[in-house]
Amino acid sequence: MNSWANIKTITKRELGAYFSSPLAYIFIVIFLLLCGFFAFAVQPTLLTRGQASLAANFFFWHPWFYLFLVPAVGMRLWAEERRVGTIELLLTMPITAWQAIVGKFLASWLFLGVALAMTFPIVLTVNYLGHPDNGVIFAGYLGSWLMAGSYLAVSCLTSALTRNQVVSFILSVVACLFLILAGFPPVISLLESSGRPWFVEAVASFSVITHFEGLQKGVVDSRDLVFYLSLIGFSLFSTSVILRGRRAG
Repeated sequence: MNSWANIKTITKRELGAYFSSPLAYIFIVIFLLLCGFFAFAVQPTLLTRGQASLAANFFFWHPWFYLFLVPAVGMRLWAEERRVGTIELLLTMPITAWQAIVGKFLASWLFLGVALAMTFPIVLTVNYLGHPDNGVIFAGYLGSWLMAGSYLAVSCLTSALTRNQVVSFILSVVACLFLILAGFPPVISLLESSGRPWFVEAVASFSVITHFEGLQKGVVDSRDLVFYLSLIGFSLFSTSVILRGRRAG
């Protein structure tokens, strides 16, 4: 019970720190502008075959939006603590490294969830223009939030590796780019030319796009949920190993 209280305290502190910084509002504004532009300007009509849809002109772009925006949020999680020297103080407090990691991660993930929830007017617009399947839209939002969490967990890991936020940002962008390109159609086509279907499937299984496609279509497959949660769990566990090594050192 005490462990959850510690996590809750850290989460509240970190979440409050986000909204006390102008960078948080800059992030939200940029994210909303990108979502609105690609939803309405890139494809001016949201009506396809007489039915409004968000799959092709809204959710399709989220892996690319998150590629730079999420590492920008996650790069400070541990790099800043290491730079100013407060990580030693944090790790000597009566909390475990795991509690600190989960608390910081949840705060950042909730912040991303708030930014994503603020795109709800787009959903209202689609419902005004047509008669979409809101269950499909909900699945798309779920997949988008899980994907953002996966990017964030990777950024949390890279942030623990260095005290330089720029280095952390670059490392996380490269790692997340791999998670995109592993299932990117041109890359898949290139791999298929090798004549090894098992290899293509193995590479594609590590892609966030591969597991996001079904959710965009409203198919909530347990394998997709397990993939995202496993990626988050593995990244956070790796982060704890790094921080425990620092504490032991």
